[in-house]
Amino acid sequence: MIREFGVLPDGTTVQEVTLKKGALEASVLTFGAIIRDLKVDGQSVVLGFEDLQGYLDHPRFFGAIAGRCANRIAGGSLTIDETSYQLDRNEGGINHLHGGSEGFFNRVWQIEQHDKASVLLKLVSDDGDMGYPGRVEVLLRYTLTGTGALRVKITAVTDRTTPVNLTQHSYFNLDGSSTILDHTLEIAAETYLPVDDRLIPTGEIRKVEWTPYDFQNGRRLRRNPGEENVIFDHNFCLAPQARETVQFAAALEDGAGERRMEVWTTEPGLQLYDAGRLDVPAPGLGGKRYGPHAGLCLEAQRWPDSVNREGFTTVLLRPSETYSHVTEFRFS
Repeated sequence: MIREFGVLPDGTTVQEVTLKKGALEASVLTFGAIIRDLKVDGQSVVLGFEDLQGYLDHPRFFGAIAGRCANRIAGGSLTIDETSYQLDRNEGGINHLHGGSEGFFNRVWQIEQHDKASVLLKLVSDDGDMGYPGRVEVLLRYTLTGTGALRVKITAVTDRTTPVNLTQHSYFNLDGSSTILDHTLEIAAETYLPVDDRLIPTGEIRKVEWTPYDFQNGRRLRRNPGEENVIFDHNFCLAPQARETVQFAAALEDGAGERRMEVWTTEPGLQLYDAGRLDVPAPGLGGKRYGPHAGLCLEAQRWPDSVNREGFTTVLLRPSETYSHVTEFRFS
């Protein structure tokens, strides 16, 4: 089912597509390719808004696709084949975040196909968009599977070499509680990327063992004594490069252990953000207020600032190649 969801200030109509399959129901917006709501057995498991104005007033990437290059690029600068480029510095006027102020999360995507359980969306990013070189065409398919999963499949092509790194940026809360601090999280990563005071990777790849970032055996998000100042906004290293098939990345369980979500992905990194800085005065889904830790993001991606770091993952897409990303959120 497709309905009009709202109208942007420039007069562009935003549509909403409703998908259903088994116990899952998803509401997808053409604005930002946003997953506005995702229900499992009638329970919303993501944060979102009831109307378009909520997304315009609080652009915190709720449920959107982040790109052309997700996460942070230090100074918004990069060099490709000896040519330097300055990208939009939309984070404190210093760094580039999630594709810039007019990134893919802030665009209207076109519906190419849809049926009861899937929708195919398209976006074209022109040469020079937010400072990036090359024209990029992106296809995104959201599918609800018969096995209880939301599958995210993204492909992209370009006519000039450019960074491409896309991620799905939903905030998850599996039981509707006020915070996710009593959720249990497992991440299949032995290492993570430490960051500086501006959340840019330092370049070190550090073992998670004996640190607050060790989620290998599962732990609650609530801080242990002595960890009160620990921030969770880091990339966990799943693999040195993207994989050809999806692999287990993480598992999240609600406080009572009654609902579980597994993340399976081709991507080599997973950004954990537990929304410690979230504070949204506007009502969200069902009239709820979203304060700190109201949800958490598990963003499958290439490692942040890879374009400037030797030894990090490959993010450059060349005209002879096709970018491919598959992530599945599996519910039980």
